[in-house]
Amino acid sequence: MHDRPALILTALLILLFGLISKKAEHSIVSAPMVFVAIGVLVSPLGLDLFQAQFHGEAVKGIAEITLLMILFIDASFIKFSHLKQRLAGVPARLLLVGLPLTMILGTVVGYFIFPAVNIWYLVILALILSPTDAALGQAVVKSDAVPEKIRDSISIESGLNDGIALPLILVCIAILGSGDFTLSTDDKWLRYLALQLTLGPLFGAVVGIVGGRLVEWASAKDWMEPTFQRLASFSLALLAYACAELFHGNGFIAAFVAGLTLGVKSPMVRLRLQEFGEAEGQLLSLFIFLILGLVAVPFAYQFWTREIVIYALLSLTLIRMLPVMLCLLGTGLPFYSKIFIAWFGPRGIASFLYLLIMVSDLGIKGYEQVLATIILTVLMSVFAHGISAVAMSDKFKKTL
Repeated sequence: MHDRPALILTALLILLFGLISKKAEHSIVSAPMVFVAIGVLVSPLGLDLFQAQFHGEAVKGIAEITLLMILFIDASFIKFSHLKQRLAGVPARLLLVGLPLTMILGTVVGYFIFPAVNIWYLVILALILSPTDAALGQAVVKSDAVPEKIRDSISIESGLNDGIALPLILVCIAILGSGDFTLSTDDKWLRYLALQLTLGPLFGAVVGIVGGRLVEWASAKDWMEPTFQRLASFSLALLAYACAELFHGNGFIAAFVAGLTLGVKSPMVRLRLQEFGEAEGQLLSLFIFLILGLVAVPFAYQFWTREIVIYALLSLTLIRMLPVMLCLLGTGLPFYSKIFIAWFGPRGIASFLYLLIMVSDLGIKGYEQVLATIILTVLMSVFAHGISAVAMSDKFKKTL
């Protein structure tokens, strides 16, 4: 793929969609839907204007930065004073009960649909498709029609579940890469998981609190220009991620916790941080969705079978929704709220990033069926959740 035409296409799409973006907020057409569709249209499956090879390293770095920026900014909108109460309720159930059940059910369903496939292939398929996407869920978590408790629950879940899933995915990749498909009985995996899930939040909290207070202090002294206040959102998110990864913590959890604990109380400074980070995250995420349509879909299309289509549909419905409905029993939430949370588990940038990590470490050969299933599920999610977001969010107005 030639860089200049791709950049021109991206810039043109952002400009054109931006002209009608406010109108699109209340329609069934979302920005990710447009970018994926245009990507497919100009790919070899459509007008054949671009030729590209599917490989992990090309967009892996951009996908990582995109995800950590979205996690940081989304977390910064959550009221930390409410976190303990909220995390102890619905989000804790989603993360500690719903997520493991989704992983298990995804593996079991895969065993029946793909009986000839090695079990570890099915495990990594279920793991990669278990996290929900903060980018595709933005239309929901920012809707004033959706109760704050529901919005925060979905945001916290999408912010933390991909970080929880990543260590397990990396362990699975290591097993697949070893070729013997056995899990060692020593405790090195437990130590690895412990470091991932403890150092990530630790470094994220330190960067968020200390970094945020430094930004606010410098701003109050009139030492820091508004431009650099805005740029600080990228610096803090990246710093939290890099520090955690350097010491074998989970960088994505660190970025989310940094945004959650952001030590900025000034409304104006905080708004500047959020506005820049939100715009940057949106720009990068739209580029990723363009690549999904331009490169990933043409690669996966040739491998799609009836079994893959069935699994993708079940992944977005039964595999996600049944565990969520079970874990929400006894919460006292209205039935529609439970259905809403269960349905809005979109698969997007996180699943695509983990797919790229898998391709980078294991290659493509032999994993075509798994990769094609993940890509089709993400593609379906972009359109299914994009089309339903506004209508289902607005329905809360009638149920209140």
